[in-house]
Amino acid sequence: MPFRHAFCFVFGLVFLTSSVTAADRVVYEGESGPGKGKHILFIASDHEYRGEETCPAIARIMADRYGFKCTVLFGQTKEGLIKQGSSLIPGIEEIDDADMLFLFLRFVAPEDPWMEKFEAYLKRGGPVLGLRTTTHAFNGLKGKYAFFNYSNKDKDFVGGFGRQILGETWNPKLGAGHYGSNHKFATAMNVVPGQESHPVMRGVKDMHAMAGAYSAVPMPNSTILATNQVLQSMEVGAPANQDKAPQPAAWVREYSYKGGPKGRAFCSTQGASEDIVSEGVRRLVINATLWCMGMEDEIKADADVSFVGPYNPSTFSFKASVTDAKPSDIEGWDTPILKP
Repeated sequence: MPFRHAFCFVFGLVFLTSSVTAADRVVYEGESGPGKGKHILFIASDHEYRGEETCPAIARIMADRYGFKCTVLFGQTKEGLIKQGSSLIPGIEEIDDADMLFLFLRFVAPEDPWMEKFEAYLKRGGPVLGLRTTTHAFNGLKGKYAFFNYSNKDKDFVGGFGRQILGETWNPKLGAGHYGSNHKFATAMNVVPGQESHPVMRGVKDMHAMAGAYSAVPMPNSTILATNQVLQSMEVGAPANQDKAPQPAAWVREYSYKGGPKGRAFCSTQGASEDIVSEGVRRLVINATLWCMGMEDEIKADADVSFVGPYNPSTFSFKASVTDAKPSDIEGWDTPILKP
């Protein structure tokens, strides 16, 4: 494990350098590891599944255990408080030198300058990972970037960002929607036979997701790695609901934005804050992050993917778990992540 707390002494003062926080973002930076010198940008702003908890939890692991610099941006109020699903997401300039984009979004509509930065990243074919509602990341965009909306019907970009980059959008009429009752039935995830040797699935087993299942029909050039199974209760190991056949739950693909360079993408219909309590789900997401960056040689079946610092996620809901938190509240390695 990297040395987590580096101290420097200047005129008798002690400064903690393990993480750096601007007023509107938090940065976790590891001391050493295969990710040293690489930058992962996390963007969290969904309305329900606590992406604002999932993203910093994974960021801490990637920084502390692998050495990456991990910047986390959040949907916020004008006063700088974290707000679920807000389209005001300060700090997008961090994307300019990002080596990886890790997204947990739902129905956001940032202003054009923000979208211009986001589009520039896709134009260079940067790797992208999207969890849960990121298949329908954008909604309500007007004008120049309206084609990014999840419901876009333009033949050159059907399904918007979700469909064209991640491989699926949100369209229950076409088989992309809820497939198990939230808060009633949990979801088991199972490796697709024949994909056990894929780097993303290395060491992955016993995946239990608390959020209800989604159905999905990924783009034809997607490789489905795991399927979901609706359970009969929320309990780990609960019997399967035999009336619900398995659906795609995690896949990888290559995308090319408007004919530009190809980039790797990973998408999972799971990933809520309580989902990643499952070591199997958490390892899947961490392995996928490395794979997206072409670092599959660094994926070890027995890698330590335990949480860094306390992690006690709140149950997903449209009601915010906290309403007075700032990014600075979760700086460092040992602060609780947005627990009321």
